Amino acid sequence: MNTLPNTTPRQRFLQRLAQAQADGSWQRLLLSRPHVSSSAVVRVLVRPLLIKGQPVLSFVESQATSDITQNLSVPAGLARLDELLGDGFRNAHLLTATHELQLKLGKKGRADAGHLTERATERATERATARTRVAAGAPTASGETSAAGVPATHDRVKQRWIEQTRPFLTALGITTAQHQLVPAMARKWKQINKFVEIFAQAVQRSPLKDQPQLRVVDFGAGKAYLSFAVHDWLTHGQGLQADVVGVELRSDLVQQGQAIVQQLGLQGMSLVQGDVRDTPIEPMDVMIALHACDTATDHAIHLGVKAGASVILCSPCCHKQLRPQLLSPHPLRSVFAHGIHAEQQAEMVTDSLRALLLETQGYETQVFEFVSLEHTAKNKMILAIKRPLTQADIQASDDAWSQVDELKRYFGVKEQALESLLRA
Repeated sequence: MNTLPNTTPRQRFLQRLAQAQADGSWQRLLLSRPHVSSSAVVRVLVRPLLIKGQPVLSFVESQATSDITQNLSVPAGLARLDELLGDGFRNAHLLTATHELQLKLGKKGRADAGHLTERATERATERATARTRVAAGAPTASGETSAAGVPATHDRVKQRWIEQTRPFLTALGITTAQHQLVPAMARKWKQINKFVEIFAQAVQRSPLKDQPQLRVVDFGAGKAYLSFAVHDWLTHGQGLQADVVGVELRSDLVQQGQAIVQQLGLQGMSLVQGDVRDTPIEPMDVMIALHACDTATDHAIHLGVKAGASVILCSPCCHKQLRPQLLSPHPLRSVFAHGIHAEQQAEMVTDSLRALLLETQGYETQVFEFVSLEHTAKNKMILAIKRPLTQADIQASDDAWSQVDELKRYFGVKEQALESLLRA
């Protein structure tokens, strides 16, 4: 920024502050070290906000036992800062999207020349990332500018990956005809958005990120909430060609889903009756299996691997196969003597083996907590993304097989379904 000749550090700081407000890079300003030691206000935090669409400067004055918030128009706020800086406070710390400025004034306040330092920060990279996320429809962190020249809004709006006005939500009973959320479906609505967020990020990290067309198979689709949501996000949200197939064992749910497909005239969306255990292997890009019971999860993973899926998403349900096999090696015997711990042990060991077995097939895996689901406390998710095959991956695959064998020996596991399917 160009500065006037012979200006004091305080004047240069205020000039820099005005520029940060004008270009939208101002993130926060902290005033500290009151000029009068007996002052009730020990520091002031100032942030630019949008309130009801209008830009304001939000002042939070911190006292010993309370905080006082005041929102001023931008001109009034800048004038207030001119009064506070020097007469009220001796230190000012400004953080922008790209720089950090520190102003230190002497005890004489405004009359003192003081000292101004400025340095570039890593916030420039973070801001570029934030702009990319905003352009892609992702949420930004609270308190930061959300786009170039636009301050963060105080009217907080929850980020949704699926528009609440989409017709399939009404057809599935999640929203009313007026597109209002049905209260009883609030948890399902949260689950849908969280799943689509995970799905979108997984696709972006996978070899699929530049493909114009994706084939997704959802095993155990149920009422096909997630099948419809993924199809809508791919087609309406991203403008891609999608072939989404929901596979469900119960014929009545398949008929209901197909009726909605026909009602809405959806292209590239279908539901079929079938069991993952005898579904033929056909090429797919993404395999989804939420709440496939016990070894049905293993069959779904195996099918996804053999079908060449680049992304595998599953939320396992029940872990019956391993529980009667598991040993409780000393000194863990007393820990797993309790039924609830034995159940958690079976869950932990089963899903750890599944993750390792996916790594033997060249996938990068994560096991993490999903949202609280509507009908079950089973909220663990296994995410696997196919890696490009390199010599290091071949070694990693061998190491993963060794870890599988070691884990089985330690817990006394004789048979695990996914391992048997892969070795066969």
